[in-house]
Amino acid sequence: MYPMAPLVRTTLNAAARVAPGPAGRLAFHLFVRPLGRARLKPGERDLFAAARIGRLRVRGKEVVTYAWGDGRRPVLLVHGWSSRASRLTAFAEQLIARGYSPVTFDAPGHGEAPGRASNILEYREVIRELHARHGDFEAVVAHSFGALAALFALRDGVRTARFVGLGAVGSFDLLLAGFRAGLGVDERVIRCMRDHVERRLAPDEPGIWDRFGADRDPGELGAPVLLFHDEGDDMVPLAQARLLARAHGDRARLVVTRGLGHRRILTDPEVVAEAVEFATSDSVGSVTGAVATAPEGRVATG
Repeated sequence: MYPMAPLVRTTLNAAARVAPGPAGRLAFHLFVRPLGRARLKPGERDLFAAARIGRLRVRGKEVVTYAWGDGRRPVLLVHGWSSRASRLTAFAEQLIARGYSPVTFDAPGHGEAPGRASNILEYREVIRELHARHGDFEAVVAHSFGALAALFALRDGVRTARFVGLGAVGSFDLLLAGFRAGLGVDERVIRCMRDHVERRLAPDEPGIWDRFGADRDPGELGAPVLLFHDEGDDMVPLAQARLLARAHGDRARLVVTRGLGHRRILTDPEVVAEAVEFATSDSVGSVTGAVATAPEGRVATG
């Protein structure tokens, strides 16, 4: 997964013992680099050609933003890691058809945004800025790592009436475990990286590392949650969605799909339809905390 992993592993493990500062910086540099850049697909081009395209800067990096509609009833769409805003085209199209105003972005190093890296702090700053520009969101729809980052922002001042997570990452530890497995580094390296983040990137926010997990302080969200997750997701285990559903209790409903994996869930007509129906519902009450299981390629209705 990582180029030259054996050399990097040896270097980081050794450096963590004798030079923890440089080890933390190098580890973080590797951790926050997307593994490739997704390209625009033919079926996404027309919608994004019609978008109002803007740019903003967060922490010295450029972000590309997209917006549609008249600006009323904004809905934020948040892409995942090594992905791009256009992957949420199906949701944007249906929201526009219902008179809503989708807002989304390509994070640094993703899609059309320049750069080679991004991180959860930058996602939070982008979401904060879009919230300041567009006002409270009618809903936030987020995929994979984007759900983790969106929930971090939503517990930190950004407001929405509803939240939809698709193939959502719930625990920051999942990402750390994948990083460790990919490089074979030891726990000392992770501690160095944590120290780098807390001391260098967010020195005014003590304990911020522990707040990255989406299951932390769920009461701060204060909005109903609808989660879709495929039982065969090979990128984010179903256990992550169950973690989020438990954390949010009666405010959350989890729909388990079959045969959609981590990416097809974003284009499945029934998933999209149910997610948009929830996102645009007039009711903001409890979603009953139910867990539904769907037959292959379909969404459960219970």
